[in-house]
Amino acid sequence: MKAIGYKQSLPIDNEDALIDVNIPKPSANGHDLLVKVAAVGVNPVDYKVRQTRSSEENELNILGWDAVGEVVAIGELVEHYAIGDNVFYAGDITRSGSNAEYQLVDERIVGVKPTNLSNADAAALPLTAITAWELLFEHLSIDQQSPADIEKSDDVLLVVGAAGGVGSILLQLAATLTGATIIATASRASSQAWVKELGAHHVVNHREPLTPQIQALGLKPLTHIASLNNTESYFDTYIELLEPFGKIGLIDDPSVLDVAKIKPKSLSLHWEFMFARSMHAASHMGEQRVLLNRLSKLLDQGYLKTTAGKNLGLINAQNLRRAHKELESRTSIGKLVLEGF
Repeated sequence: MKAIGYKQSLPIDNEDALIDVNIPKPSANGHDLLVKVAAVGVNPVDYKVRQTRSSEENELNILGWDAVGEVVAIGELVEHYAIGDNVFYAGDITRSGSNAEYQLVDERIVGVKPTNLSNADAAALPLTAITAWELLFEHLSIDQQSPADIEKSDDVLLVVGAAGGVGSILLQLAATLTGATIIATASRASSQAWVKELGAHHVVNHREPLTPQIQALGLKPLTHIASLNNTESYFDTYIELLEPFGKIGLIDDPSVLDVAKIKPKSLSLHWEFMFARSMHAASHMGEQRVLLNRLSKLLDQGYLKTTAGKNLGLINAQNLRRAHKELESRTSIGKLVLEGF
């Protein structure tokens, strides 16, 4: 089968940073589905792993943690899916990724593909949606409501880095399933328009000091912060803006945080890593299947939409190098997707 991988951590401009190869097709056992991959999304985790993880003994690493495809074989312990099902998922960072014609994935972290989205549009969603869902509802514990009957709450949510992949679905989830007042940060006119379209009630520029901009909105103090990038730079500002017992949720990797600073306001700090369940075989792994299926229904009902920003064409080394390069520049809006081999 065709696959795209790498053997050495190299700059993305090097043609060997990602290479086209042919490898044997795997077989499904246990809880695994064998999925024929139709489309993939590309995330910052792809280039971060490529930059930091070299192969042992010159073996091939296959990246990719967003996929849509058809189940073509199942393991003997599979309960929820059958051959022919169309599915979407983010996968497991400890296993071979989705940049291949066929991939093994545990059924407990797989959802049914939304019927009203194309393969490419659906592939944009799993990793970022799982991240956003777990951050909002499991870590920040914002009250979840019915999308057909939203009541305004006292929650005031700040989303920093809102125009990226995680922010683009997190804003939709917050606007659709909570009664929170949502403040998003974005700097360019195009990204400001994007976050407003996705549900932000207010937009502030993260290239300017946040405190005076947010105070000028005349809102109640912040109750929750979803920090999607540059947490280290904004940490003191978060503490200043949050009301006592407020919550900070982050997904990035700050080198240093002085957590003692949050004690005077009795704030809480929550770190979201959507691979935690799968990489540690958690007893509640199946929660990701549940939330992906809930997401799929919300998409089919029209409450949410894809966050795909750009389709870069076929799944091959050349196009994946383009995707990595664009993500490394940190200028993309929405998600980058590829489709077909």
